[in-house]
Amino acid sequence: MKKLVSILLNKYVLVLIFFVVWMLFFDQRDFFQQKERRAELNRLEQKKAYYLQEIQKTKKELGDLQHSPAAVEKFARERYLMKKDGEDIFVVDDSSAKKNNQ
Repeated sequence: MKKLVSILLNKYVLVLIFFVVWMLFFDQRDFFQQKERRAELNRLEQKKAYYLQEIQKTKKELGDLQHSPAAVEKFARERYLMKKDGEDIFVVDDSSAKKNNQ
């Protein structure tokens, strides 16, 4: 027991303990802040991957629209509800069906 106390009261051990406590809790770049920043970095990288995927999808859609008249017609009909002469369009709103299912 006496040997353990003498080891713990050694100035090098005390300095080491003080240093570890300081780095864990009081330093500008403490352990907990680093953990939060790493989690935020992971979230931002996931967002970046999502947006890069969306950019690729949009570029593909743009390429289709620039080279295919059928794709332009499909885009105009779906997004802007355009129609040909003599055609009737029926728009079905399924938001009420979604509310009933929930």
